[in-house]
Amino acid sequence: MKKSILILFVLASAYINAQSTWKVDAGHSSINFAVSHLVISETTGSFDKFDIQASTGDEFSNPEFTVSIETASINTKNSRRDNHLRADDFFAAEKHPAITFKSSTYKKTGAKTFTVSGNITIKGVTKQVQFNGKLNGILKNDRGEKAGLKLTTTILREEFGIGVGSSSIGKEVEVTINLEMAKQ
Repeated sequence: MKKSILILFVLASAYINAQSTWKVDAGHSSINFAVSHLVISETTGSFDKFDIQASTGDEFSNPEFTVSIETASINTKNSRRDNHLRADDFFAAEKHPAITFKSSTYKKTGAKTFTVSGNITIKGVTKQVQFNGKLNGILKNDRGEKAGLKLTTTILREEFGIGVGSSSIGKEVEVTINLEMAKQ
């Protein structure tokens, strides 16, 4: 009996030690979006303030992501539009200061590709979303270990109460997250 408990303890310790924590390098990462405007063009923007962490196995396997985006940091390079996007009919940034995502499911789809699903909360509304991911690579040097990734998804803005009834803006918003993460 004591031997079984010892073996279980050793296996659990090995699992805990195999988990790695990664934190976003915000200076080398971005959260971008694109949405059609007047059906003839595309408006792009980004969120400039965010925090992203991941817990992974070896070589960035089985990542579990936790994301928090400061809603008021929206930036479309047009201050008038940005202020409107922070208002109640779009992101309601004062009432809902953060967009959050917590992953729950990971599936490897290729040598460097995967999907990650979880709950995203925007403007107080939580929906399941799936990101397509690509691990661009891992670099180990005297400064530590870095991982580069790209995540993409499409959300329907009206499902989150963003700009409801606005026919000049496309319903689908393409989201692209480019990440450089540092192993802690």
